[in-house]
Amino acid sequence: MAAGVDFAAYRDVLIILGTTAVTVPVLARFGISSVIGFLGIGALLGPFGIGRLTEAVPWLKWIEVTNSKEISVFAELGVVFLLFLIGLELSYERLTRMRRLVLGLGTAQVVGSTSLIALAAWLAGQPVAAATLIGGALALSSTAIVVEQLAEQKRLASTTGRTSFAILLMQDLAVIPLLFLVGALASRSNGSVLIGLGIAVAQGVVAITLVVLLGRLVLRPFLRLVATADGPEVFMAATVLIAIGTGALTAAFGVSMALGAFVAGLLLAETEYRRAIEATLEPFKALLLGVFFFSVGLSIDLSLVATRPIVFVGSLVMLVGLKMSVVLPLVRAFGQSWTVAVRTALLLGPAGEFAFVTMNLATDAGVVSHETAGFITTLTAVSMAMVPLLDALGGRFADRMKPVAAVDPALLVTPPTTADKRVVVVGYGRVGQLVCEMLKRHKVPFIAVDSDAREIADLRRSGHEVYYGDATNRAFLESCGLREAAALVLTVHTAGAIDEIASLAKTIRPDLTIIARARDADHAKALYKLGVTDAVPETIEASLQLSEAVLFDLGVPAGLVIASVHERRDVFRKELQDAGADQSRVERAVRSRKTL
Repeated sequence: MAAGVDFAAYRDVLIILGTTAVTVPVLARFGISSVIGFLGIGALLGPFGIGRLTEAVPWLKWIEVTNSKEISVFAELGVVFLLFLIGLELSYERLTRMRRLVLGLGTAQVVGSTSLIALAAWLAGQPVAAATLIGGALALSSTAIVVEQLAEQKRLASTTGRTSFAILLMQDLAVIPLLFLVGALASRSNGSVLIGLGIAVAQGVVAITLVVLLGRLVLRPFLRLVATADGPEVFMAATVLIAIGTGALTAAFGVSMALGAFVAGLLLAETEYRRAIEATLEPFKALLLGVFFFSVGLSIDLSLVATRPIVFVGSLVMLVGLKMSVVLPLVRAFGQSWTVAVRTALLLGPAGEFAFVTMNLATDAGVVSHETAGFITTLTAVSMAMVPLLDALGGRFADRMKPVAAVDPALLVTPPTTADKRVVVVGYGRVGQLVCEMLKRHKVPFIAVDSDAREIADLRRSGHEVYYGDATNRAFLESCGLREAAALVLTVHTAGAIDEIASLAKTIRPDLTIIARARDADHAKALYKLGVTDAVPETIEASLQLSEAVLFDLGVPAGLVIASVHERRDVFRKELQDAGADQSRVERAVRSRKTL
């Protein structure tokens, strides 16, 4: 059986998996973005990399990637998942709160950058249609790299981070009309762009209307039914089905799959399943996007840099310079300091991942030549690799400059990665609801989650803001903002679940304050051993409340009763904490003896 295996059929898959599992983590140790890693390795292992050396060194064929067309099928799914998750982030509420920055600053940046770059492309000899698409493609920046850069440095909550995010939001929205434009230019009748645009818009309207109608009627009930099955694999299959299925529906009408997935994400953004979906799809998105960037790397021809260095470097400088010349005055016009303006302009100066998508579609449509698309693809990849360097230059500038303008209040909006120090409450039964009510009364921000789909549906209809999800899932906890949370409160009634969530939370963030409900004193000891800050045993707390009620009814002064109850509670807590610590020391001693 093993002798019949065709290794060549699995070679490309093994190379991609090896890149993901080995190379990317190694690059991450040196602070190199995974996106840049995939692009670089794709360029190295593709036909323009070691493919040029296979005749001289035949054994290199074993690590050369040859089936780029087959890989591109999976790469397209990566873009579908990216647009679906962007739709989840672009909730109507967020867009409404940031409308001045997104619709004002973001729109001005997209229009201004597209116009200048398109003009430069036209002056360089490109036809009007090709120049327009090149301008639109290069006007967009890299959401993947910029957000990752800001998140690693914990700057998403900064003014620069929020300003950049507002512009990136509009750029993500601008992808949709750009896709329409490609379709319009591809379906030109007798050279008429207007007729082609009309056809593309009509197809898009029909497809989006169907997605919206089906989404309103089917998506939430469908997910509720799936969630009640209480199987993570079933929920995973359902979310993948929604992302790909809506894309397939729009593709049937001649519209991009990514557009359908984007609309489906928007429809689900305001539901209780949003965070669970994000956590479920994150591994798929990361892997498939890795394949996408890898496939783009296969088409990068770095020999263009060597054969036409002056033209390439000049184009690179012009691209970044034109975009900066648009972003810099716009950010200043919206009331930000020179420091914020310069840092934002440097971050958004390079092109982004959607330039690859646009160029692929444009070449398939015959609007842009393969030679031009190859040049734009290589230019985009090199510019994206410059993001960390440009951001470092912005940091040096910031060290020498002080902000001179007040912060725009509209920028104080929650970014895509939760930056507010909120309390995460896991479990929204009677205990959890009471905890959230007290937090709300004292104006402490919080997010509540639970795994009972039916109960959550009823609660949300009653006006409760609670989300569905499995808190034993690491990705889900992180999507709730656990890394930035002020505290974690565990009120679920299952002792095993409390232990598992507490242990997982400590691995994610060892310094996190955790307050947990405990079944009894023994359970509280176990929780303290896990590192929980405070464990509240139900049996002890009930006895203290009973004692308090008895003493009140017997006429003992309230001050004395409250003081004695608090004193006794502190004694219990100290005893349980010490017992948990003693158990940990004993276990460590036993393990050390076994080792000896």
